[in-house]
Amino acid sequence: MSWDFIVPVCLDDLVKSGAVNQYVVQDVLSVKQLPSHINSFKAALRSQGSLCILEHFDTAYSVLQHCRTVDVAVKEDMLELLIQVVRGLSVSLPTLLLSGSLSAVDRKQQLNAVKMSVFLLCKLTETLESDSYRETIVTAPSKGRKKDKGAGKGLLQWDGERETVLQCLTQLLQLDIRTLWSLSLVEEEFVSCVTCCCYKLLENPTISHMKSKSTRDAIIHVLGIMVKKYNHMLGACVKVIQLLQHFEQLASVCAQAVAAWSTEYGVKAIVGEVMREIGQKSSEELAREASGVKAFSSFLSELSTLVPETMIPNISVLLAHLEGESPSLRVAVCEVLGEVLVRVLSGDKLDDSARASRDRFLDTLQEHIHDAHSHVRARVLQVYARIVNSKALPLCRYTEVMELTVGRLGDKSVHVCKSAIQLLAAFIAHNPYSCKLSSVDLKKPLDKEMAKLKEMRENQKEQVPVAVITAADLWDAMKPEVEMTVKAQLEPGSEEEEEEEVEKDDDDTGGEGERRDRDTAIQIAQLLRESKYRKAVGLCMRAHSMFPESSFFSDLADLNAEKLINTLATLFKGPEQETPEAATSDAPLSPQKEDGGNEGRESELKKQEMLVQYLKDTESFALQVERAIAVINNMLYWKTTTVVQEAVQFCVTAFEFSVADSVCGVRKMLPLVWSTDVTIKDAIIQAYRRLYLNPHGDNTRAKAQTLVDNLSELMVDASLGTVQCLEEIVQEFFSNESALQTSVVQVLWERFSGKRETKALHRRAAVLLLGMAARAEREVVLSNLDTLCSVALGEKVAEDYLLARDTLITIVNITDYVRQSKGVPFRLPMDHHLFSCLSQAIADGVVQSDPHWQTFMEQAVRLIYFLAESPDQLCSHLLQRSARLLLEQITEGRESTQTPLQEGASQGSEEQVNCVSLAQVLSLCGAVAFWQVSHLERSVSSELRRRRGQKEEEEKENAPANKKAANDSCVEEELGLVGASAEDTEAEFIRKICETELLAEGNMLSAFLPLLVKVCSSPGKYSHPQLTTAACLALSQYMMISPPVCKDNIRLLFTVLEKSPLPVVRANTIVALGDLTVRFPNILEPWTPNLYARLSDENSSVRLTAIMVLTQLVLKDVMKVKGQVSEVAVLLLDPESHIASLALNFFNELSAKDNAIYNLLPDIISRLSDPERGMKEEDFNTIMKQLFSYITKERQTESLVEKLCQRFRTAKTERQWADLAVSLSLLSVCERGFKKLQECWDCYSDKLTESGVYQPLLSIAAKLRRRAKPQFKAQVEDYEKRLTAVHTKGLENVESEEREQQTGDAQSQNLHTPQPLKSVRKSTRGRGKPKLDDSDLVTPRISRSRPKPAITFTSDEEEEDAVMAESETPKVTTPIARTRRTRLRH
Repeated sequence: MSWDFIVPVCLDDLVKSGAVNQYVVQDVLSVKQLPSHINSFKAALRSQGSLCILEHFDTAYSVLQHCRTVDVAVKEDMLELLIQVVRGLSVSLPTLLLSGSLSAVDRKQQLNAVKMSVFLLCKLTETLESDSYRETIVTAPSKGRKKDKGAGKGLLQWDGERETVLQCLTQLLQLDIRTLWSLSLVEEEFVSCVTCCCYKLLENPTISHMKSKSTRDAIIHVLGIMVKKYNHMLGACVKVIQLLQHFEQLASVCAQAVAAWSTEYGVKAIVGEVMREIGQKSSEELAREASGVKAFSSFLSELSTLVPETMIPNISVLLAHLEGESPSLRVAVCEVLGEVLVRVLSGDKLDDSARASRDRFLDTLQEHIHDAHSHVRARVLQVYARIVNSKALPLCRYTEVMELTVGRLGDKSVHVCKSAIQLLAAFIAHNPYSCKLSSVDLKKPLDKEMAKLKEMRENQKEQVPVAVITAADLWDAMKPEVEMTVKAQLEPGSEEEEEEEVEKDDDDTGGEGERRDRDTAIQIAQLLRESKYRKAVGLCMRAHSMFPESSFFSDLADLNAEKLINTLATLFKGPEQETPEAATSDAPLSPQKEDGGNEGRESELKKQEMLVQYLKDTESFALQVERAIAVINNMLYWKTTTVVQEAVQFCVTAFEFSVADSVCGVRKMLPLVWSTDVTIKDAIIQAYRRLYLNPHGDNTRAKAQTLVDNLSELMVDASLGTVQCLEEIVQEFFSNESALQTSVVQVLWERFSGKRETKALHRRAAVLLLGMAARAEREVVLSNLDTLCSVALGEKVAEDYLLARDTLITIVNITDYVRQSKGVPFRLPMDHHLFSCLSQAIADGVVQSDPHWQTFMEQAVRLIYFLAESPDQLCSHLLQRSARLLLEQITEGRESTQTPLQEGASQGSEEQVNCVSLAQVLSLCGAVAFWQVSHLERSVSSELRRRRGQKEEEEKENAPANKKAANDSCVEEELGLVGASAEDTEAEFIRKICETELLAEGNMLSAFLPLLVKVCSSPGKYSHPQLTTAACLALSQYMMISPPVCKDNIRLLFTVLEKSPLPVVRANTIVALGDLTVRFPNILEPWTPNLYARLSDENSSVRLTAIMVLTQLVLKDVMKVKGQVSEVAVLLLDPESHIASLALNFFNELSAKDNAIYNLLPDIISRLSDPERGMKEEDFNTIMKQLFSYITKERQTESLVEKLCQRFRTAKTERQWADLAVSLSLLSVCERGFKKLQECWDCYSDKLTESGVYQPLLSIAAKLRRRAKPQFKAQVEDYEKRLTAVHTKGLENVESEEREQQTGDAQSQNLHTPQPLKSVRKSTRGRGKPKLDDSDLVTPRISRSRPKPAITFTSDEEEEDAVMAESETPKVTTPIARTRRTRLRH
């Protein structure tokens, strides 16, 4: 074979003559010739094997050339032939390559066959892939149409063959075919031919689908071989980047490919190369390719989940993108850091380098918690949540990260808030501290342990031994100086000095004896310690002559410098080696025991320090949890459903892990069970079912016990609203019969009856839970009514009125009033044991002073009217009995105080007891009166309707058939009128009973009304707080009976409201007047200002009650919204935050009504800017800023501009001018509003010299100029210049200049036609107004209310009643308008 096959770059290159010995296609066959030649190809393949491709290459090439015109069958046949050729080569080549006996000709022949077959197969595969994609687009079903069954036949066949082609290529390329090339250097064109085919297959849109997984893996496998064996790593890196730039859906596929190449094929460097390519992308490049940025981000995130450890060495090249502008890339880098921290840099066995990297990555993540983009902040918090859930966050960072997370709860982005809540839940679920203790509970042990640590440190300082420096160390330090001294002493010139020192030493020496040599040795050592080296050396030199036989100085027989220094060293340090005996006897005490004690103390100190640090971290963690719970509890009522769901889930998690104060959140989310959002309601129900209704236990009994314990804890100290919400959830539980339900009911009865020792609070919770169960199944309570009476309402009722009260609440749940039954009313006979128990308990409690009797009595009277056959008779007897007992008590008290000595001592106590008893009797009267009216209007009225309907049905059934047929149409026409007339008759009947019979003579209620009026009107005599409170409340309940009673006593009730010194009386009266306003609106309408006046009450509880009552009346359209709403606006700045929030809620709800706030704003501004009120300017601005935020319509803004400008004319003080100007500046003035402002120039132009007017108006112009169009902007600038000119020069000077300018213009234009007279008159009128005399203007008088005559209270019954005078009583039912009232006064 004399030619070589060169893999062409382009398909057409093979038909061109190239280099010497290069293969060129000789004949390109036509389409008609192809079938016969393909058959020849098949025959040759069977006979010659795979090498037949050398002869039939032109046939396959011709198919490629005519790929768009030949039939699919031809291409399929050719594909099958090429697959067989490649498979044949894969089978034959291993033997030839291993034998090593290939000649050059055979090697060239095999190489050409490999290159030809691979080239043809890859090119045909690319062609078929393109055809398949084109067919997919053409045959794609349009919207709403089904796909044709035969449309994708060819496509489906190719889907099956694609994987076969890849397997063939894999089998061939896995062989060591590189030996076929010279020097084993595979040409780049061959590699590109294979890889381009693979990348072409990757571009298929469906390659990332699950159904294409096998094909995807095969492509990655082929490319992995090319990367590892054929030096394709750099090419693969470039191609991966290109694919990511153009095909966003390939991010996951490319990540899988790169991960597989680095792990399965060992080419780890490719990860770094790809990361470097992405890291080197500039911000300008990334800005041009948005889809590429998303693909890069997804790729990095996916890659980090597959090979995080391989990415660590090159992660620094990605950190530059954290400072870039692309938020998605910042997210990707943060996710890479998170995966590395979770899967690689976690645990306690990290080396110093790994720890440093971990800390650096955590610092980077921490910085981006405050990233500028909300998506980045949210994703970083999610990364932290994964880190915390994986327990990869170091303990030392818990507090810091948690503090940052709590701060993100206030983020503007909802997604960030959700992520922050999720992270906090993860902190609680995986925290290493004890969440069961609150920060308050931790404070005491922390202080105790810190005091203990302080004491241990002080003891340690006292016991720390002085640093011991050995004699050898000291000698080494002083040896140089000693040597110099010795040399100096041994010189001849020092003899005279020695003699002088000898004399001195002789004087110092005393007491000769046998230890004289030892003393001298000690003295020498002492001199050395005192740095007196000269004396020490001199004494040592003389010592040998003094003690020649001494062992200390025996070495000095031959005196020289070395021996002298050695002797001094021995004397100073002692002998270097000692016998064991000497060591034990003469040596000082061994410090080992002392060192052991020190080590023990140090270890204890370290343990204590660790304990204190742990307690500090725990306290800090608890504080952050408490902060988070407080914020998240408020987020339960956000409008965003997803945030509410996350907040609910957080509360559940906190409660499950027993976090302190978590029950507050669980209770707070309970009202959401009434939410109109089904998602939120289901989340609440599921949360409570998870927390309370799915208990854990070994058996049913244990589960029931746990369930009851959980619900009882929730019921303890729960408010009425909480109990009502809990009823919904418990009722749902009891509506489904189960074994657990039966066990729960049994446990509840055991707790209530006292069979098991239970706290009083849990007994009350048990009976309330039984009442909730009774709403679902009446028999739960009805069948055990005797048990309830005997346990809670029997002889021991006085011991626990609260239990008795809750028992009555439970019994009420079996009544028709609660169950809303429409059949025959369910009532018990008067002689039932229940009513006798109630009568006895109420009557006996009247003459007692139990503070809880009042609530028990109210529930008892309510139950009597709900359940008894003739409740009015029962209550009449009850009132008689109670009054008789009260009189008997008074009589007994008088008889017991007849003794003169005891009279003074017992008078105070007698009066006290009588006042309390009288207050309780009056409370009973009020309750009976209230429920009697309710009974008539609800129970009696509904029963009358039921009987009427039943009677009509009977009449219809009993009527003759012919008559019924004849009158059918007439009956149908009259039914509505007849029914309405009957209902009116029944209502009139009930009203008549209330007006004529309830307070008629002989009725027990009428006997107490004069007493109530007397007590309320004589607070001087009846000054007892409880009596006054009860009397006022009872009187208001009496006033509910009929309009006459209300009219007769309304002045007295308002007198009490204004003059009573007791806040509780004023608050109760406000509530009562609210109810009376609903019942008799016409009677109460003239008294509306008196109700609004309580908004400025000095007591916060009264203000709170007033705002709540007025909010209900106004929002339910019972009371008209008037100018007095300004008092509500003042409460926006109330020092009590709860009152301020209620006032804000009032205006939020009021703004939902059409034009309500718009209509009220002018009057509110006038009232608040009144000089007599004296409101601070800052407070006025704050209130107006809130109110003007509700004005959003352009027409309203325009109208308000005009109204406020007109008010400048009537404003008299500079402060009022400033307030009006500020109000104008708070409006979102548009172009039309600005024109209106210009039209009203005359209203405020003379006030512009005041800075308080000029500056706000100037700010309006500044805001308009910023967003104005050029033409309109010029008008605004002219207006600004005019404002400034008037402010600086004065209105008169500016107008005179304008007149002079107009005069000059008129003179210069004499030839022009003069202006019409109308315009001249108009301008003259506008300019002349400021020159009017003061007498021409009518100044409105300051409206002053006439002083009311003082109302004095007295304790004397014979004096006049303390009620409002007749002149103080409003006479009209509709308030007079302001303008009309002013006119009448003039």
